[in-house]
Amino acid sequence: MLDMLALAAARRGDDSALEQLIRKYTPYVTTVIRGVGNGNIAEEDVEEIASDVFFALWQNAGKPNPLKLKAYLGQIARNKVKNRLRSLKEELPLENDWLADEGETLIDGLTREDEQNAVKRAVLSLNEPDREIFLRHYYQLQTVAKIAGEMQIGESAIKHRLERGRLKLKAILIKGGNSDEQENL
Repeated sequence: MLDMLALAAARRGDDSALEQLIRKYTPYVTTVIRGVGNGNIAEEDVEEIASDVFFALWQNAGKPNPLKLKAYLGQIARNKVKNRLRSLKEELPLENDWLADEGETLIDGLTREDEQNAVKRAVLSLNEPDREIFLRHYYQLQTVAKIAGEMQIGESAIKHRLERGRLKLKAILIKGGNSDEQENL
């Protein structure tokens, strides 16, 4: 009943009604964001996405059924996270090689898992600070600017270390693949 009144007030442009809904549903919305993000969304991005969810509610206050407001907010949150993850994947070409196809067989899945483990071992074999930079960028999905600021290293140096790290990983993985092939002969 309170949601119905708050949503009706928000439809009339009442800022305090929107604030009431934000206070009530922020824990739920952030839980959905973190769950769908599965550890791939930085905390500041969680807050930004939650703000986007409530902004979308504000813009479309006339659309949701007041009795299904929680589900409506959850769906907006899921869509916003999926869009963010999609945009991050476009920025991270290294990850694209390890994505599963929809028609993947069990053998394909096991092969992909072996490849992922090989990449993980290769990343962990990098020296510091290259390892930390690589993990921050490709696994914690931090931007070059954020890494540079937090590690107090120039952005161009971060980009150079990422490029050098990709080359090292490629060499490690190729070397590992060749030794496996030789063992099988």
